[in-house]
Amino acid sequence: MAHADPEDSPEDATPPTARRARARIASVYRRETRRAGGTWSSMVSIVGPDRRVVSAIEDDPDTVVNAQSVNKIAVAAAVLDKVDRGQLKLDQKVTLTPEVIVANGDGIFRLHKVYGDQITIAAVLSALLLVSDDTAARLCGLVCPALEINQILRAKGFTHTQVAPVANPARFFLGKTTPRETHTLLDKLVAGKLVSSGSTTFLLDVLRSKDGYIDGIRRDMSTAERERIATKGGWLESDRHEAGVIFDGSSKPVLTYALFARGQFTGGTAVDANFGGTHPALEARARLGRAMLDAVSKLRSGSDRSYRTRDYHPVDGD
Repeated sequence: MAHADPEDSPEDATPPTARRARARIASVYRRETRRAGGTWSSMVSIVGPDRRVVSAIEDDPDTVVNAQSVNKIAVAAAVLDKVDRGQLKLDQKVTLTPEVIVANGDGIFRLHKVYGDQITIAAVLSALLLVSDDTAARLCGLVCPALEINQILRAKGFTHTQVAPVANPARFFLGKTTPRETHTLLDKLVAGKLVSSGSTTFLLDVLRSKDGYIDGIRRDMSTAERERIATKGGWLESDRHEAGVIFDGSSKPVLTYALFARGQFTGGTAVDANFGGTHPALEARARLGRAMLDAVSKLRSGSDRSYRTRDYHPVDGD
């Protein structure tokens, strides 16, 4: 008779310690990645009440992968670095022209149909992160060219997290990263060591918005639970990635994750055209997201940083 994994028992779903939370998360990760198939490279850590960082998952974390839209966080950080140094302003405007539109990409700007809009850098960054707008990436390139993005990221210690320049200096492919570097970038962000305090709050407000990406980690959560998570997805061809931070009940960062999945998933190449929530990797991330949130639900982060969001109140107009 087969015995159930004790880490999958209901009483262990919300463990009281970081050590047991780590075991719970690792167990669910193993189960869900086996079920989904594909090749996974991941890193997940927990900040305990004593401020000690507990590693929950280190699965080929130094593998260089195609970052896809997860690197839009890094692009936004580079633009905000220029804002912090006074070289740009969030209310500075760029022009949405037909030439800059990514006609078949993700986002909202391609849907306008008429162009000439004057768009603030703040709005560009919001679209870049909230709806993963591909045209917004080109608009970022107008004020922070590819080589400058890479230079800024290298200066911050990110040698693998780089965009891929093309002939047009204002344009780029989203390039490469490693799970460890993306994890470190997020840890530096919530520690206030990536960009200024104001830019940190701006980035986290957008990434935590309930209006952002919900097909993966945040899928099986309430509105309030979703707003406890800052997250960014990335996808192309067979790649299905997501990275972010979970905050505890006091809005302190308690768990950081960087999950990169690619290759042949359960269902074969037929699922490569499925970028929705029924893709095996996204279903795995949804179950893992629920498990991660539950696993740290009794923990209080020892972080000295707290980032609160405004309470959500739906309205019907006016």
